Amino acid sequence: MTDETQPDDLDLQPRVASSASFWNFLIGGKDFFPADQELGEQMMREWPQVRTIALASRAFQGRAVRHLAGEGVRQFLDLGTGLPTADNTHEVAQRVAPDARIVYVDNDPVVLAHARALLTSTPEGATDYIDADLTDPDTVLTQAARTLDLDRPVALMILSTIGHVTDPAAAAHLVQTYMGRLAPGSHLVLCTTLASPVVDDANRSYAASGTSPYVASTTDEMLAMADGLTIPAPGLAPINRWYPDGPTDPDVDQWGYVARKP
Repeated sequence: MTDETQPDDLDLQPRVASSASFWNFLIGGKDFFPADQELGEQMMREWPQVRTIALASRAFQGRAVRHLAGEGVRQFLDLGTGLPTADNTHEVAQRVAPDARIVYVDNDPVVLAHARALLTSTPEGATDYIDADLTDPDTVLTQAARTLDLDRPVALMILSTIGHVTDPAAAAHLVQTYMGRLAPGSHLVLCTTLASPVVDDANRSYAASGTSPYVASTTDEMLAMADGLTIPAPGLAPINRWYPDGPTDPDVDQWGYVARKP
């Protein structure tokens, strides 16, 4: 957080649901406004799987970070951070590798207001927060270089956020731009909602609340985001199938993968 940024001056717009606070409500967090709870309860009535998807996404994040840190990855760039809650990226990574370095990126004023809670770290590692839009890779990567060595591999985390880039071609181009500027051996951890008539109806209802729209992706669109990367087993699949910690839950409509840049 820069000296010029004063969280106390932020307009948190509590009467309009935000994606970060809405998600925090779904995963059982405590930082949300009544508008976020109202939208969450509405979406659970219209699309009961939405809370299961939110919890599955959080679990996938933890498993992927733990796996990559165990494989030697020491740098993580988390786009669309969301609000801090239990087992954030830096906490999971630094439990495995205390020297891990993590940069969070979000442009939601609610997240910025909580950013100090993200800026904890082990003495050996580092954690930073960038107030920026994920669609501005030049700014994101320039500021991330204060904490990360971009000449070394980085795990790029895009979890349940790429759908806010509502043009599929633009979304694929954006992801490829990031990966193109990261070092060989970097990874892409991505998940988003699988398009279907039911999901698309739910997303239209979500956008009607006034919050930032979210567009689901087809499997072809998800694979286009990983063009030029290697996707090892289990490949593109429902995220609950990605190295589950126990018995596999019923498949969710949130699909993803962990891909590697050769």
